[in-house]
Amino acid sequence: MTAFKHILVPTDFGESSRRALDVAVELSQKLDASLTLLHTYEIPTYDNSGMVFATVDLLTQVEESAQQQLEEALVTLRKRLPDAKGILRNGVPWQQILAAIDETHADLVVMGTHGRRGVAHALLGSVAEKTVRMSPVPVLTIRAAAHDGRDHANVVKAADSSGETATPQALARLPHESAK
Repeated sequence: MTAFKHILVPTDFGESSRRALDVAVELSQKLDASLTLLHTYEIPTYDNSGMVFATVDLLTQVEESAQQQLEEALVTLRKRLPDAKGILRNGVPWQQILAAIDETHADLVVMGTHGRRGVAHALLGSVAEKTVRMSPVPVLTIRAAAHDGRDHANVVKAADSSGETATPQALARLPHESAK
């Protein structure tokens, strides 16, 4: 058994992603693990008479904006973890997360979840849910704060093939078998 060595943190720069990054940084520091911040963006397309397209100007603007957000997040992150890395990807987020797990040899994913339920979940799907279901490594999901004023910073779920759950503190204490 070995400890986690590389943590992948997908981000959409939202509240739940920020909370997940905080947990990931804490774990990285406790475990002496490297950390990679991943941002995936999708290019919006327009349907006009059966033709789907996106203009070059739009492609450039979306990519430049995504790159700028990632760079700003990395500047802040590197104040806490100087060796943190960043990856920018274009594509379907959950698919890009799975590809990044393989490419970076990450052995833990820490990611935010919006906690959508009902119709919103059915219509929008869940990147976190698809990642948890398809990931070859454990995934720790962090919920955003509830709108009712309760603090859900400690409401987390680590999912692996065993289906057990753990807190970040327990996760940091327990070794696991490296998924290779």
